[in-house]
Amino acid sequence: MNDVAVRTGLIALLCSVGICFGIAFAESPPNAANNSTLTFAVLVGDWTRTQGPYVISIRAVDDNGTLDARYANPNALPFHRAEAIRDGNALKLYFELRSGGYGGSTYVLNYDAATDSLRGIYDQVVLKQKFDVVFKRIK
Repeated sequence: MNDVAVRTGLIALLCSVGICFGIAFAESPPNAANNSTLTFAVLVGDWTRTQGPYVISIRAVDDNGTLDARYANPNALPFHRAEAIRDGNALKLYFELRSGGYGGSTYVLNYDAATDSLRGIYDQVVLKQKFDVVFKRIK
């Protein structure tokens, strides 16, 4: 009789634990999207630099990361090179400007999913200066 009581108690305990874990898992919020689930398509849009009237417009991106993008300061300029790559879980962007007196200046940016922003370094080669920059999506 004691064996039956012990078994019944163990079964009840295991069922209670299973129910509690089931409820905990059911009530857990879904995991937030992280950079590993992002596609290049998230980059499409207009991005304005927080430190001035500079705008990067990304119209399209192909599967290889080649960006159809333009720059404005405030007049439109083409990028000599514009591309995105996946580096582990990160989306990284590279832009090079040669026209309009930029002489090969570059932006090296990372997409930040948590803030929906592009963050990185602007290397102004003509002035031989580097700047920390942030671009926010224009809504």
